[in-house]
Amino acid sequence: MNIKLLLGVCCMAIVFASCSHVYEPALYHEDIAYMPKPASFDTVKAANYISGGLNVYSNTHFNDVAVTGQLNLSRGYVFDNFNVAYGAFGVFGDYQSDQTNKAAPSYFSDKYFEAIGGRFSANAFVSSERTDFRFIGVEMAYSHEFGTYAAYRQYLNTLPGTFVDPRTDLFTIGLTTEVIFHNRNNSDIEHGFRGFLGTTLGHNELDDTFYANQTSTDRMFRNIFPKLTYFIKFKNFIGSIDGSTDFFIRFGYKF
Repeated sequence: MNIKLLLGVCCMAIVFASCSHVYEPALYHEDIAYMPKPASFDTVKAANYISGGLNVYSNTHFNDVAVTGQLNLSRGYVFDNFNVAYGAFGVFGDYQSDQTNKAAPSYFSDKYFEAIGGRFSANAFVSSERTDFRFIGVEMAYSHEFGTYAAYRQYLNTLPGTFVDPRTDLFTIGLTTEVIFHNRNNSDIEHGFRGFLGTTLGHNELDDTFYANQTSTDRMFRNIFPKLTYFIKFKNFIGSIDGSTDFFIRFGYKF
């Protein structure tokens, strides 16, 4: 009898978990993006960069999907064995829920969102012939979200039994490492590969609800996320591809 009861409780828990839907900020783990900077072998030691891009990604539970457009404007500098960049960005997008239960109080098909924010990046590097090894760096981003998806999360947070991170302000920070080099026979063509590992700071209300049974160690590793980037520059034209749970492609111009 006890075994049957235990199996029943386990089955109910599985069903509950599978039916639960978690709503996170639209840019959660998606606010960091590659910031170009002049390399030590560039003739210009300070430059502006403008770019636009398309980002398609899932949330951290790999169910909901967001499609966004983004505009970025930044300025970068290179000094002896050190570089730095700062800039601003704007995002607009559509957040699409995969929830199939149309009778659920939290149901919606899609909501739009917008965000504005700023980014900062700095690296220490060493050079070897046509290559900069940006062996250690730091990147950070702040963003503020608004739109119907943000407002709806605020509403859902007032309903019992919902799992919502209602934050509209995010601050993300992390460490980077990168290698950037130019072609052997053409210094106008540059390639870069960057790795990022970071986390979003601040209290997440999901830790008190959906993740309440997780240990502090589990929460720490869950909140850490990676990103990989490929960067290319041809003369003054730039492009990059960021990847993790997303696919973010950008094209722009250096001036």
